[in-house]
Amino acid sequence: MAIKHGVYVSESDTAIQVPQEATASVQVIIGTAPVHMVDDPSAVVNKPVLATSATEAMKKLGYVADFSKYTLCQSMYLASNLNPVGPMVFINVLDPETHRTALTSKAYQVNQKQAVVDTEGVIRKNLVVTAGSGNDTATLEENTDFTLSYDENGYLVITLLADSEHAAATSLTVSGYKVDVTGITAATIVGGVNPSTGAETGIEVVRQVFPKLGIVPGLILAPGWSQNPTVGLALIAKATLLNGVFRSMALVDLDTSTCTKYEDTKTAKESSGYTSPHSYVLWPCDKIGDKIFAKSAVVGCCVQYYDTANGDIPYRSPSNKDIGITGQCLADGTEVVLDQDQANIVNGFGVTTAINVNGWRIWGNYTGAFPGSGDAKDIWFPVRRMFNWQGNTFILTYFALVDDPMNRRLIDTIVDSENIRCGALVPEVWAGAAIHYFADDNPITDILAGKITFRQEIAPYTPAQDIENILSYDIEMLKTALGGE
Repeated sequence: MAIKHGVYVSESDTAIQVPQEATASVQVIIGTAPVHMVDDPSAVVNKPVLATSATEAMKKLGYVADFSKYTLCQSMYLASNLNPVGPMVFINVLDPETHRTALTSKAYQVNQKQAVVDTEGVIRKNLVVTAGSGNDTATLEENTDFTLSYDENGYLVITLLADSEHAAATSLTVSGYKVDVTGITAATIVGGVNPSTGAETGIEVVRQVFPKLGIVPGLILAPGWSQNPTVGLALIAKATLLNGVFRSMALVDLDTSTCTKYEDTKTAKESSGYTSPHSYVLWPCDKIGDKIFAKSAVVGCCVQYYDTANGDIPYRSPSNKDIGITGQCLADGTEVVLDQDQANIVNGFGVTTAINVNGWRIWGNYTGAFPGSGDAKDIWFPVRRMFNWQGNTFILTYFALVDDPMNRRLIDTIVDSENIRCGALVPEVWAGAAIHYFADDNPITDILAGKITFRQEIAPYTPAQDIENILSYDIEMLKTALGGE
């Protein structure tokens, strides 16, 4: 039998948990995209689609710069041309199998073996292409006689193959279906659960984001739709408690068709019911050149961009940050110009807008809870987000300990890990943070029931919203400067 003789070293497992920080500002965006342009539209209808960049999103969901028809394309454009952000999660509700109408049969001229169907939204599936006329008409087959693609306008391009017997055709007659978004309503965006199939649709699909993608939504928005209170309130409900445990923020717009002046924002917000601390209420729309965007799309992109620059920790307010627009307007394009005094009135109603001071800037720190609430953790946008982030991070970090023996080692692991992790964020991210285990919070009845309680205090910084310098006239300085011998 071997014996030990000498000095030995062994290692024990580290008691400190490795933090798994929540993604602070990953956007989950619900709306419509031109999915008829992709190979398999059914794979991206009412499914959470992850895209690490705008280019990837365009490839997976299609892209046409008609933002009123295809609302998800707003965020794609902004992530490509304003602030390059990612990842993003898109939930498209447009189903080409359902939201379609007949395409009138029409002949199109062939130029250099290509015919352009100059109607946007033509669906590839069930497309009928014929050549010739009368008794000499022939039906062409895709990939045998022609290939299909879309140009930058979203028009279908039919390209005749050189080895097709119809390669010399001078015109092609096309019939089939095209996308019809008129059937998509606020109820479609809100969605629900199909009672017969159990399939989730619309905003209800947000609950699939974490189980399927491992991403906790940071921002939930539906640009082009959230001005409808039915949609906005559904977004807020999801943001308030997601998957039964996580918390997020809903970016919601006010309806510029009825809220046309800055004085109207108070009534518009109250009538919409956007008073939750988990909402960031926005007005009006934004412009970049001649393109009009829902402000939720613009702000969502900016918030994610600035959070990324801050280590994906949402401790800084997006207010007074460059927003990259060329102006503000109503949805119909009517220009909206606010000075700082007017914008401050809008802020006083708990609504965020933008002002032009050496460039356009987001202007507003309050959540929808202001002015109805005075609780600092609920009224300040960055403070509320820090509470969301801390809570979500705690859940992700210590989930692995659930169902472990409730012994002193487990308690010390959580207390020590949290105090080390949170302490490393002082003083830059917050003023302080500490976690405790108190015996009084954990009676034997709770212990026997498998429940353990901790208390944690965090102190995120409030934004320096009001900086005041009191000036006075110092006569003595004047006398000293002008005095003689």
